[in-house]
Amino acid sequence: MKKAIARFISTDDDIGVFFARMALSIVFIPHGLQKLAGLFGGGGFSGTIAFFGSVGVPAVLAFLIIMAESLGSIALFLGFFGRFMAFGIGMVMTGAVFLVHLPNGFFMNWFGTQKGEGFEYHILAIGLALALMIKGSGKFSLDRIMHKFLSRG
Repeated sequence: MKKAIARFISTDDDIGVFFARMALSIVFIPHGLQKLAGLFGGGGFSGTIAFFGSVGVPAVLAFLIIMAESLGSIALFLGFFGRFMAFGIGMVMTGAVFLVHLPNGFFMNWFGTQKGEGFEYHILAIGLALALMIKGSGKFSLDRIMHKFLSRG
């Protein structure tokens, strides 16, 4: 089990991956805090669960979305189980594309002339998540520290 975890969290001392991790987590931390704690004008935990329920998303899935965007993005910022956290954010973005944004086309609604937002932003987030899933958390991550500890003797 120790070796499996060490393999899963292994990562190079890669500064580029660090910047990808920072970009994805810094964008998602405020979104997650909207959903979890009601910060930045968000609905908070109960309001978010209720909203997702009103559009047909089961409460358990709404809970996972809240966790991926809030605690998952904070863990990603720290580089703690980065591959898993990036997977969660990538899945949330993929679901958002197919459940909400695909009918609105590619472009975001820059000028308020569309019915909703397109999915161009989601493609960027999914791309960053995929890079992190492949490469791991990179430089300055808890994963690197834990990997060194787990790989000893």
